[in-house]
Amino acid sequence: MAQLWGGRFTKETDALVKRFNDSLPFDRRLYRQDIQGSMAHAAMLGKQGILSDGEVEQIVGGLGSILRDIESGELAFTDEYEDIHSFVEAHLISRIGDAGKKLHTGRSRNDQVALDMKLYIRDEIHETDALLKHFLETILRVMEENLDTFMPGFTHLQKAQPVTLAHHFGAYFEMFRRDREHLSSLTERMDTCPLGSGALAGTTYPLDRCFTARELGFSRPCANSMDGVSDRDYLIEFLSILAACQMHLSRFSEEVIIWNSNEYRFVELDDAYSTGSSIMPQKKNPDIAELVRGKTGRVYGALMGLLTVMKGIPLAYNKDMQEDKESAFDAIDTVKMNIRLFDGMVSTMKFRREVMEASAKNGFTNATDAADYLASRGVPFRDAHAITGRLVLYCIEKGKALDDLSLEEFRQFSDCFDGDIYEAISLKTCVEKRLTEGAPGRASMEKAIAASREYLSTRQSAEYSCLTED
Repeated sequence: MAQLWGGRFTKETDALVKRFNDSLPFDRRLYRQDIQGSMAHAAMLGKQGILSDGEVEQIVGGLGSILRDIESGELAFTDEYEDIHSFVEAHLISRIGDAGKKLHTGRSRNDQVALDMKLYIRDEIHETDALLKHFLETILRVMEENLDTFMPGFTHLQKAQPVTLAHHFGAYFEMFRRDREHLSSLTERMDTCPLGSGALAGTTYPLDRCFTARELGFSRPCANSMDGVSDRDYLIEFLSILAACQMHLSRFSEEVIIWNSNEYRFVELDDAYSTGSSIMPQKKNPDIAELVRGKTGRVYGALMGLLTVMKGIPLAYNKDMQEDKESAFDAIDTVKMNIRLFDGMVSTMKFRREVMEASAKNGFTNATDAADYLASRGVPFRDAHAITGRLVLYCIEKGKALDDLSLEEFRQFSDCFDGDIYEAISLKTCVEKRLTEGAPGRASMEKAIAASREYLSTRQSAEYSCLTED
């Protein structure tokens, strides 16, 4: 098949060069956006009197038939075409004749591919956002069901202070909510249409760029035609958001892997989200979480790859920019799959509440509260801190938790201890008295959950600064 640009050339392209240059093997996934953009362009050409109404009708009808045939499987992608644009245009011409040759009037492949990619990323943002919203629903459900599930909170992977599972999951809710908010703000920044930019300097045809922008769901055309064909900032930003989201998934994976270990036993993974060993029959491995964690590098790689591609490109379009697709497609597919898998894994996960609570007790997570107890009785906090440290050392030597000590044992370290120490250092008290905004206390968490539920129902973020107000 002759190339769309073949008039200038007298020799056929070398076969290896053709394979190296062609993008149809991967940009074929842009077929829907390519046809959508071509339909809008044809409608605009008709509106401006550049094409007749009959020609527009033929073009739009032909493009619609190509779309239907691709999606039904009747029209297959074959390797004689260079890219998705030449594939669609060639089939359009073969179906409707000369009218199909007029579709490219006032348009370049440069603004065409810029439009296709922007439309595709916009669609992928919506899909990713929907997956995150569903995942947040799952996280919130766990929070609602575990307001009284006590567990140790950690710093440096050392047991630190008691929290609840609801509070712990609430931290991940905030991470993935930020990912959604970043996606939302990106859609606002990329709300400009590159179609009509031409190769780089616009066109002499009287195009109505505002018309095509509105037809394609953009608020306005891009302000500069050179920027229109060479801008990939929105894709870099999308990959950055995906990288952050994947990082959040990887952190969550690490916790699931630790919690699933024999040493912790905080969770039991559903059989559908675990695998076994080929030699050790007792094993139930958290392979899904490990794979999600492991795939983070390829998402980071897509971001770094595109930044590297773009760093030395002068204005305007250069063939290097064809490298914006393959790794980006892979990163998008990877993150979407990981969100789906993690959502399913979390929704079927069983939490061993009694193990979590015992771990909090045995890890001296209430030591700070014992020190606070002494401070409330007039002991300077630094002295109270030292006394409690000696108490913890004593417990370690005796193999006891603070809760297990007798009052006489407490009094060996300070006469300020009284019978109410047990209530003061109970996990329930330790958690419940933490009522500041964002803390794990039940009242605070109930308000946080209500705000999170409202956010999911309205999509807008609730104001956490008003959590303590009635």
